Parts: sequence; C-alpha cells; structure tokens
Amino acid sequence: MKLSISLPLATDRHIPSLSENTFLRYFNFIALYVAQGIPEGMCFFGIPAWMAMNGKSPGEIGSFVAAVGLPWSFKIIVAPLMDRFSYLPMGRRRPWVLFGQLGLITSFIAMALVPDPLNHLNLFMAAGFAVGFFGAFQDVATDGMAIDIVPVSQQARANGFMWGSKIMGTSASLALGSWLLNKYGYSTAILMLSIFVVLIMIVPLCLRERSGEKLLPWTPGTANEETKKMKADNWATIFKSLFKAFTLHNSLLFALTAFLVQVGFNYTDTLLPIFTVTALGWTDQAYSNFFAIASLVGGIGGMLIGGMLIDRFGKLRMLNIYFFTVIVLACSMSFLKPLWVHTWFISAFMIVYQLMYVFICIGIFATAMQCCWKRISATQFTLYMTISNMGRIVGAKMIGPVKSQFAWEYAILFLALAMILAWGVTRFIHLNKQVEKIKSFEEQTILPAIAS
Repeated sequence: MKLSISLPLATDRHIPSLSENTFLRYFNFIALYVAQGIPEGMCFFGIPAWMAMNGKSPGEIGSFVAAVGLPWSFKIIVAPLMDRFSYLPMGRRRPWVLFGQLGLITSFIAMALVPDPLNHLNLFMAAGFAVGFFGAFQDVATDGMAIDIVPVSQQARANGFMWGSKIMGTSASLALGSWLLNKYGYSTAILMLSIFVVLIMIVPLCLRERSGEKLLPWTPGTANEETKKMKADNWATIFKSLFKAFTLHNSLLFALTAFLVQVGFNYTDTLLPIFTVTALGWTDQAYSNFFAIASLVGGIGGMLIGGMLIDRFGKLRMLNIYFFTVIVLACSMSFLKPLWVHTWFISAFMIVYQLMYVFICIGIFATAMQCCWKRISATQFTLYMTISNMGRIVGAKMIGPVKSQFAWEYAILFLALAMILAWGVTRFIHLNKQVEKIKSFEEQTILPAIAS
C-alpha cells in the first residue's frame, strides 16, 4: 500500500513547476481556457439554437442566456476573496483554480441531468447560472495565476494562447455539441462534452505553481517564500493597495483605453448582424456562418502570431498600429459603399475585423497584467475587465441613437471614432512609469516586514 502511494509522489517531483517551465505554463493556460470555452460554446450558442429549433420564444431563450451570463458580472466580488484567502502550501492561485474547475465540471454534469429541460425552464436556468458562475470563477483564478507566474516578457504570447484556445474550445464544442444534440439528444450531448472538461482537470492537478509546493493537501510540500510576501493579510490592505495602484495616472488612462476599445467593438458586433440582414439582405444563418469563420480565423491568428508580435515589438506600439488598422478598415468599409453588394468584400471586412479585435484584446489583457500589483492582481485585473465590460454595454446602447441619426455608411464610422479616441489616450500612457511605481509600492511593503 505504501508503494502505491509513494511512487507517484516520487515521480511527480520530476515535473517542473509552472514558474520554472515555459512550455508547461503555456500548456496549462491553454487547457484551462479550452475548459472555459467548452461550456460557453454550448450555453451561449448551441443550446439557444436548439431551444429555438424546439419552438421556445425569444424571451425564453434570452432568459436562459442572461442566466448563464449574469455571474460574469460578479467577478469583481469574488476576485478580492482570492487575493485575501488561499492555501499557500498548494500555491497562491492553484487551489482556487482547482475549486473553480471542479465546480465547472459538477455544474455542467448537473445541467446534463436536468429532466426535460425545455419544460422545466426555471431548473434549466438555475443549472445554466451555476455553469456561468463557476466559469467566471475559474476565469478570475486563472487570470490571477497568469499574472503571478508568467514573466512580463511572455504575457502577451500567453494571452494569445489563452484567447485562441478559448475560441477554439468554444467553436469545437459548438460544432460537436450541436451534432451530438441532434444525433443523441440533450443529456448525452452535455455529458459527452463534460468528459473533456473532466480530462482537462488532470492538468492543474499535476502541475505546481512553484517548486516545493504540495500537489494535494495530504502530499509533502510547503508554501513558497515568494507567495508569502505577496499575500494580503487583511481586507484593509487589499482595498488600500487597490486604491494606490488603480489611481495612478497611467492606470486610469489604461482603464479608459480598455473602455473605449470595447465601446467601439461591441457597438460594431451589435451593428453587423443588423446591417447585413437589413441593409444587405443576408439571412441570419448566412451572417452566422461567415462571422463564425471570421471568429475562428481571428482566434487561430491570435494564438499563432498575436501575442508574439506584441512580445517582440512592444504592447503600446502594436496597440497603436492595430488602432490605426481598424480606423483604416472602418473608413474603407464606409467609403466603398458600391462594393457592399459583393459577399467577398463583406467577408474580408469581417475577417480583418476579427483579427484586429483578437490582437487588440491580447494587447489590452497583456497591458492590464503589466499594470497590476501582484499583491492584489486578481482584484485589480478584474476591475480593469469590469470597466472594459461597461464599455461593451455602452457600445451596444449606442446603436439606437447613432443609427437613428445617420445612414449606414456614417454609422459604421463610429468604430473609427472610438479607435481614434483610444489611440489618443494611449499617447499619454507610460508603462515604464507604471511598473516603477508598482515596484516602489512593493519595496515599501517588503522592507518594513524584513525589518520587523
């Protein structure tokens, strides 16, 4: 009996920790983001289409999607919990990642077991809410882990892999899940997809954050000294640190940039289906097919070169290039109205648009990570993302006022306006000063502790 227990523990010592091995870091985050994408592909796209095919009203479908999406608004509440509490012998973020992944598995399986979901919508929405909650929970924990252990020079590339793997997980689960739904039925489809989420759990179970830590609570290991220094001891420390870091000049300017970017892109995301169906006479299925292909191209492009370009040439430099490209793209779409009758022209616009969206998001996420103070990284990063999501709401709300006042060719230019404003704000951001300030905060925190 002792041999069967000690042998795995002896062999797992030979597996490098995430902080020591670049390949394992990328592999870990790719796996965790694929795990997020699998239930999202079904809950946001596959199941709503299945509900529509079975005669459910737009209001019922919208209520289900809202139930799944609502917990993502709570991320700012759970993030401080992760900064305040953790079982350090197993790592600063890894216990939270494991908890979130386990919850995602359990809730996804529970959704599969809902009896006759089309006629038990309240129970169905409750299961969807649980899937959304643990998906958001795992997202916060994973992002916090990435900020803590990924070197600044690799953060953009890591974000490229994370973003691309999530899109590929979403696309693959949508295609496979839709086929399973039609071939074998609802419960079998969700349970089959759950198996992939369960298998992904093996990755964070086998990989430590830092050397010397426990794999599981009952295995050998101790807390790393670096994580002890980063841990916030009380709520007052967390919120005072957040205030100091977030109210820095460059931090506020970056938050405004992230807000403006999402205003422009979500405005366009909301505008495109209306534009293609109303102005161009496309069917909704034709739009969905073209946009899905463009999204997949964007995800693969982000994974292969999006992060690499930012790592090589710099975050703000590449963001400015991307902003300029989107401005030219929007203006071309606006001024070349005679070409709107050609499907290839609109398709080309969608593909370039999606590539730039993914590349800009990779740059925004990597910059947000660099702006964070590791002591409160989960809370600060989530606050940036919350402000960014507020931009998505504003962008969608702008559709009505803008379209009521302007023709289609001028309404499209709103995307260019948002990118011009974002570009203007980035001219005043100095990341090096932000990093130096955060470093000085850390030194002010550590030195008194050493002295005592």
